[in-house]
Amino acid sequence: MTISEFKQEMERKRAEVDAAIEKYLPSEDTRPSIIHRAMRYSMKVGGKRMRPMLLLASSELFGTKLDPMPACVAIESLHTYSLIHDDLPCMDNSDLRRGFPTCHKQFDETMALLAGDALLTFSMEILVKEYADSPKAAILLVRDLSEAGDSCRMIGGQVEDILGERDGKMTPDKLNFIHDNKTAALITAAITMGMRLSEKALPEGALEKGRKIGRNIGLAFQIIDDILDVESDAATLGKTAGLDAANGKMTYVSLYGVGESRRIASDLTDEAISVAKSLSDKGEFLQQLIRYMQNRIS
Repeated sequence: MTISEFKQEMERKRAEVDAAIEKYLPSEDTRPSIIHRAMRYSMKVGGKRMRPMLLLASSELFGTKLDPMPACVAIESLHTYSLIHDDLPCMDNSDLRRGFPTCHKQFDETMALLAGDALLTFSMEILVKEYADSPKAAILLVRDLSEAGDSCRMIGGQVEDILGERDGKMTPDKLNFIHDNKTAALITAAITMGMRLSEKALPEGALEKGRKIGRNIGLAFQIIDDILDVESDAATLGKTAGLDAANGKMTYVSLYGVGESRRIASDLTDEAISVAKSLSDKGEFLQQLIRYMQNRIS
């Protein structure tokens, strides 16, 4: 697969995900309309759809007869809820997200909070409804997604992040815990959820390899985020730049510097691609997607 072919395939998949979001989310005129407008606004304003892309790519490793699109919408809904809440004044107090006003700026703080709550609930609802005819798959998909977003993983990472800012006692161990859970947990769920859609039993050890891939690219993704927050600007990022330094956050860059951070991200990416190659001979798109995530500029 050439770079051009990869980019074409990525755009095709992104268009399919966008169409599925349009299909499955409640319409804007569903009462009460304001909450559904806020949900749709936050889901539709840009975004690279990295987690749905990873889910689609991992679903191709072993083949599936199940439609992966509801799972893609579910994981993007949960991800978007977390972004809405992260942007709130009580959290990061961000004005921009994906190049557009954040949900609380476009609507108001109360509606943004409720829109996030609604998307979290919807992420589980769609899995139960759309995979009702495949109850085992539905249960495993809900388990993967709910565990990734629970108080020990994504939310737990966010809590440790806030506590680290408050007491100023951030350590390398805390930093790894934060990003392993706040960022990598949901990216890992994207990999395992795609694999759960397999039409046949997975090879022994496949899920563990999938989790290794997810953790590595999740940490690399966060490291690149930390670098971009320092080196890029709001126009390129599509969100407010320099917030980490302004909020006094410990990041990979503040701890290791830009050069060493890039090396760590590169090593994590190389290892993830190596594991992906050992997992399936149908993973070329996944491998290129992992490399693309390392080299992104926003």
